[in-house]
Amino acid sequence: MNLKTTLIITFVVVIAVPLFLITIVFTGFMSLQPVEVATPQTREFLGEMLISVILIMAMTSSFLIVWIYRSILNPIETLKKATRNIRDGNLDFEVDIEDNYEIGELCADFEEMRLRLKETTEEKIVFDSQNKELISNISHDLKTPITAIKGYVEGLLDGVADTPEKQAKYLRTIYNKANDMDRLINELTFYSKIDTNRIPYTFSKINVREYFDDCIEDIGLELGQQQIRLTYTNQVAEDIMVIADAEQLKRVINNIVSNSIKYMDKPERFIDVRVLDVGDFVQIEIEDNGRGIATKDLPYIFDRFFRTDTSRNSSKGGSGIGLSIVQKIMEDHGGKVWVTSKEGKGTTMYFVLRKYQEVPVHEQDIDN
Repeated sequence: MNLKTTLIITFVVVIAVPLFLITIVFTGFMSLQPVEVATPQTREFLGEMLISVILIMAMTSSFLIVWIYRSILNPIETLKKATRNIRDGNLDFEVDIEDNYEIGELCADFEEMRLRLKETTEEKIVFDSQNKELISNISHDLKTPITAIKGYVEGLLDGVADTPEKQAKYLRTIYNKANDMDRLINELTFYSKIDTNRIPYTFSKINVREYFDDCIEDIGLELGQQQIRLTYTNQVAEDIMVIADAEQLKRVINNIVSNSIKYMDKPERFIDVRVLDVGDFVQIEIEDNGRGIATKDLPYIFDRFFRTDTSRNSSKGGSGIGLSIVQKIMEDHGGKVWVTSKEGKGTTMYFVLRKYQEVPVHEQDIDN
């Protein structure tokens, strides 16, 4: 039995029982009255009163039925249509109920659930699309070095590299291509950890001068092999420390440098690294003379999968997540990263880390 039928039966019973009791009392009362009292006029008046009571109760019950039907059944019908829409996968509708009481609160909660479900569904669609794009990018960019490695290995096996110089060149190229593959795989692994919030940070005190001196020495070897000039300036005092994860901080530097190399288009290429003392922070600047970034693209370069070069040629390939990884790591370090660029001139990436400052013993005692 549906709610509408139940309400009708309920109100009929509510009317019928009192009327039945009133009729019995009225009939008994009239039968007990003396004849001279129960005159026709009195009986007619009482009969009209009974009819009036019946009409008033019927009208009242009808009004109550309509009122409850509109205040309960209409919202329920709206919710039924909404649940059917959700069942059919349609989330582009709105549950609009003006009632502020229990039914209205239920509809408001349902509408909030719909909005959250729609948001989650849209995020999942974007996430799935990004994952497909990532797999496509990684697959393409892995294929390029693998093809090159196979070609150079075949050259070594066939005796094409018949001099020690050629053999060394072939082996060096194979090594560089293998490093490219390793970097792509590392990005893919790190990306999966970002989405599950399982980045393995190991924070420790790092001497800024010593750390960046070592990093630049490693980077210089790679850039030298690619005929890229590297200049380095460190203006930070020898005792300045930061709290950071040495491995992840190096990932930041490598990702920025790799991105710079990817978009260099001039005969003479250079990268300038500067480590500066800016008050409470250490600021690192990595400048290149690449082709630069268009002004319209600057707000989006840290977005995941954003690529200023949409072509799929091997020289400008990449997963599209390198700079988003940079931003994530810097945020987790309590720092920030930003960029300036001029098309045709080059790009400068900046990131900052807060200096480590030990609290004097007497101040620790005061705090405690």
